[in-house]
Amino acid sequence: MSTKLYDMTLHVVLTDNGDALLWGIQDGYDIPGDKFRKILFAWHEPSCYGTTLELREAGELTLTVLPAEMVLPFFAEPNFMDVVRWDSGNEAAEQLLEVAPVLYREAKAGRYIPSYSSFRDGTLQWTWEAGSEELKALNWESLLSMDFLGEEMRGLRSAFSAIVSIEHYADEVSMSDLRRDYPALFAGAQAAATAAHTFTEEEWLAALGWKPDTAPFRPALQLLEPDEEQHDWRLRLVLQDKKEGSALVPIRLASDGYAAGAWPSDWTPYIRERSPGWAARIAAALPNENTGKELFSEPLTDESAWHFLTTDSRQLLSDGWNVMLPGWWEAASKRKPRLRAQISPESGGTRKSLFGLNSLVDFDWRIAIGNSDLSAAEFAELLSRKERLIRFRGEWVYLDPALLEQIRRLMESVDPEEGLTLQDVLQLHLLNESEPQKPSEHGLTTETDAEEEEKRIKMEVELNSHLLALLRQLGQPSGLQELVVPEGLRAELRGYQREGFTWLSFLRTFGLGACLADDMGLGKTVQYITYLLHHKKESGSPSLLVCPTSVLGNWQKELARFAPDLRVLLHYGRGRLNGEALSSVLKNIDIVITSYTTALLDQETLQETTWSSLCLDEAQNIKNAQNKQSAAVRSLNARHRIALTGTPIENRLSELWSIYDFLNPGYLGTQRGFQHRFANPIEKHHDVELTAQLQKLIKPFMLRRKKKDPAIQLDLPDKQEMKVYINLTAEQGAHYERVVKDLMERMKNLEGIERKGAILAVLTQLKQLCDHPSLLMKEAMPTGQALQLEEHREAFISRSAKLERIAAMVGELRDEGDSCLIFTQYVGMGRLLADVLQAQQGEPVLYLNGSTPKAERDKMIDAFQAADGTGPGIFILSLKAGGVGLNLTAANHVFHYDRWWNPAVENQATDRAYRMGQKRNVQVHKFISLGTLEEKIDEMLESKMSLSENVISTSENWITELSNEELHNLFALRQAW
Repeated sequence: MSTKLYDMTLHVVLTDNGDALLWGIQDGYDIPGDKFRKILFAWHEPSCYGTTLELREAGELTLTVLPAEMVLPFFAEPNFMDVVRWDSGNEAAEQLLEVAPVLYREAKAGRYIPSYSSFRDGTLQWTWEAGSEELKALNWESLLSMDFLGEEMRGLRSAFSAIVSIEHYADEVSMSDLRRDYPALFAGAQAAATAAHTFTEEEWLAALGWKPDTAPFRPALQLLEPDEEQHDWRLRLVLQDKKEGSALVPIRLASDGYAAGAWPSDWTPYIRERSPGWAARIAAALPNENTGKELFSEPLTDESAWHFLTTDSRQLLSDGWNVMLPGWWEAASKRKPRLRAQISPESGGTRKSLFGLNSLVDFDWRIAIGNSDLSAAEFAELLSRKERLIRFRGEWVYLDPALLEQIRRLMESVDPEEGLTLQDVLQLHLLNESEPQKPSEHGLTTETDAEEEEKRIKMEVELNSHLLALLRQLGQPSGLQELVVPEGLRAELRGYQREGFTWLSFLRTFGLGACLADDMGLGKTVQYITYLLHHKKESGSPSLLVCPTSVLGNWQKELARFAPDLRVLLHYGRGRLNGEALSSVLKNIDIVITSYTTALLDQETLQETTWSSLCLDEAQNIKNAQNKQSAAVRSLNARHRIALTGTPIENRLSELWSIYDFLNPGYLGTQRGFQHRFANPIEKHHDVELTAQLQKLIKPFMLRRKKKDPAIQLDLPDKQEMKVYINLTAEQGAHYERVVKDLMERMKNLEGIERKGAILAVLTQLKQLCDHPSLLMKEAMPTGQALQLEEHREAFISRSAKLERIAAMVGELRDEGDSCLIFTQYVGMGRLLADVLQAQQGEPVLYLNGSTPKAERDKMIDAFQAADGTGPGIFILSLKAGGVGLNLTAANHVFHYDRWWNPAVENQATDRAYRMGQKRNVQVHKFISLGTLEEKIDEMLESKMSLSENVISTSENWITELSNEELHNLFALRQAW
């Protein structure tokens, strides 16, 4: 094209990629490129007034290159027209200037479509919609016939596509949206090649989802099932009326590719245009099948029909075909066969028939296929037909060979004549699943990924009325008929405690282990003692209680307090019985108490008796299933097993497995299988579904009540005071006897003030010794680094039964989210407690004593009382510095680690937590070392003997007035403990 610029002529050529090549001629000579560029683009801001445009040499010509994305905007708003004189005969230039503004507006307004021709070449480009009203107004068809537009149409399309890309797909977000919404645009060269041979442009745009299909019909492939008239499976090509979906027009493809059949006349133009590509599209979608024409000529075998339903139909759908399958197929394909063990009506009818998880339950096999329920014999007959699609009892059934093989293997793995164990039944019912082997043999050990799990047949169980009632009762302890509280119990049980005792007895009836996991302070001890009294006469052998050494004496005290009629034997220490001597004594004993350490040492001796019940107190002591102590406890024989713990899981799920494997061996599978199946996914990936499954499995055998439960809180007093009796360790006992012996030797020669001083000094030594022997020995405090090593820390803690006990109790209450105050008389003990508990709990521990500056003291109190509950949860205080004047209602536990022997002083200290502003129940724990002067003075206070409470509590000077004999009676260690 050409036009005058003053007295110059402008020439334009569009390249295939849409760039415009420009040059000018004046008086028959080429205008120099740089001069031409400055004149033409003097007002063109996008190109920085021409300075960014490339100059290209073409022979003797110097061309200015206008990039594709600038071509339409430049000619749509040509500022250069102000200096151009137009020749009336320059029709081509006028056409370009007329077209450019319209195409620019079309692109910006979003009226564009993907270019089918470019897609077939393997590229993505955009073109205009031929039906645009603005293009029609320009007489677009006649413009296309002009030489300029006809010859350079590819370049014009490229320039249009460049504007679309800049306006609508200039960033990664918009391109990501395009890829998400129209993935077929990016399907690759093979898909483009297929489209080139099988689609018209309109079909392609419709399949792409860019434009609606204007044809009045849609082609579809229909699979016809055999019926009374047609005995074979058949596939046919049909045209479905879009307005009336039920109207189908069968057609056939002739040898020339065109369709033959009878259809409405207005369909003909569409069919003639499109039908030649249908066979190719089918062949492309199903490359392993016959050609599209041949696919419809012969009946389908059962195998071919099954393959079409399960594989070919999905491929055709993904390639844009409509596929019409039998109405029953969708439901049938999703409905897997189900294998069910139907428990015989009489199984479990008596409690004697169900004792322990290994007791057998009779059942019959039932296999559900579709809506039909088959017996084992009927299922075998069905398998013998070796068909995948069959009509059975009036409905079509899909038989997947892989699933049928799973059912066969499952049925072979469990012999109905042998029966299922109660453990199998519980697991199948609670989880509604099983492994491809007998559950009781392999437990819960198989690891499968999600896809394999979905394909796996799951064996189910159908319970009879007896077992349904049992499982309902296991899941709802509150629904059990409460037992009568046995005579001889010296306690008033609260409602939840009666429920707990009843629940323990209910599980005993069926030989099922029970974990009583109530919060600390809710009375697990009295519930078990009530259980002991109730079952006292049931067995010819006593019960065995295994507990930490530090609470042996506490159990003796509690048994004597709540059930004085129970005959108790402490199996502990150097003088303990064994062999025939022990067997003889056991005939007249109701309960034997021993420690975990002694249970290991005397494992063979204790194995000789089948105990009426075996109870583990603080059962978390067997959390490490591999150590010898845990193995020894598991090896003992008992009619019933019970675990008492406030923390069934301290750190890892393996601890829960260890307790449950003691209660009901094998119930949670092997330890390795449990780790794979539950522990790893839950601990590492927080798997919600598996967490729920595990909760279902453990719930029937665990009763856990929390103090925060409304029913529990209403039944508790505002303040609970309890004495915690603790044995001395061997080291403490030896030092205690030595100190007392030395004192009594010195008393023979001391008088007056020296005698009083010596007594008071020994009094302090003995009280410190009960706290921890390191205080008496003036040992250097262990460093924080040493306490961080669990092995060193536990060795240090184990030297004091008091320290061992408080560490366990603080750990339990912190797990429950509770906070505590710990009072001690001795600065050294306070510092030791702070270091040990901080290392054990891995959290800050506050310690306040008389030397704490006021500012730091106030800061501690504010931190502990933090309104958002994020402050430290352990506060250690010296009794003198923290016993009065403080408001510490953030705590709901108070520990008196060593006794002041002045009830008023102790109560004042307790009232730091139990006061106005306290919204929770407060539990007060008073530690007393058994057999020591701590216990003896406590007895004096309780019994109000000749020395009145006022005299005792005023000061300790009264002790210095005792005779040597009275002094010996007060200080000497009771050998019974």
